[in-house]
Amino acid sequence: MKIKHIFFDLDHTLWDFNKNAEETLSEIYEELNGSDFIPSFSAFYNTYIEVNERLWGLYRNKKISKASLRTTRFNETFESFNLFNPNLAQKFGDEYVRRGPYKSHLFPDCHKVLSYLKSRYQLHIITNGFEEVQAVKMQSSNLNQYFDQTITSEKAGVTKPHPQIFEYALAVSGAKASESIMIGDNFEVDCVGAENSGISAVYFNPDKLVQNKKVSYEVAHLKELLELF
Repeated sequence: MKIKHIFFDLDHTLWDFNKNAEETLSEIYEELNGSDFIPSFSAFYNTYIEVNERLWGLYRNKKISKASLRTTRFNETFESFNLFNPNLAQKFGDEYVRRGPYKSHLFPDCHKVLSYLKSRYQLHIITNGFEEVQAVKMQSSNLNQYFDQTITSEKAGVTKPHPQIFEYALAVSGAKASESIMIGDNFEVDCVGAENSGISAVYFNPDKLVQNKKVSYEVAHLKELLELF
């Protein structure tokens, strides 16, 4: 591959979103006496993950706003347990946004792989995450050292998989599509989106999910990138 630029997704690809979210929400659940109104933390957490993923899908398609996403996800989670308490939901939401980005769990071998790639390619981030949140995650996880550009959907004005965000990323990084590759965990959003814009893609698939389409490459562990590049 004549690759000069590698674009990474952040959440669920480098930054272990689920592990960091679970740790953060477990702390908040204990401190705000969650067991008084929800039967178990696992029930609460699993419901939250389902609600959050669905709402993020709506956000990507411009059906809800950033503010609505943040307000709604805990309200809907609580309502799943017949708990209607907007003030408590607001407390959970505020604490989650405040604490979560400071968690620093990464996928195995993340630093080793990025250090290797950094010495050979120009690395960049393309993320649909919110500007201020992603900046904290990058800083707290000591990831800034590897990346030349961090492109957020808020900067680009559109979310992945819209072609405009990939065009924007190529422009600000001075890259050509033919000399670039995108690595991400969301098959449609990261990989199909990139390939529709002429950028090869690596599907990061640690859960080995089966897809009905193919993209250029697929790995189940970040360390496999060492063999690919």
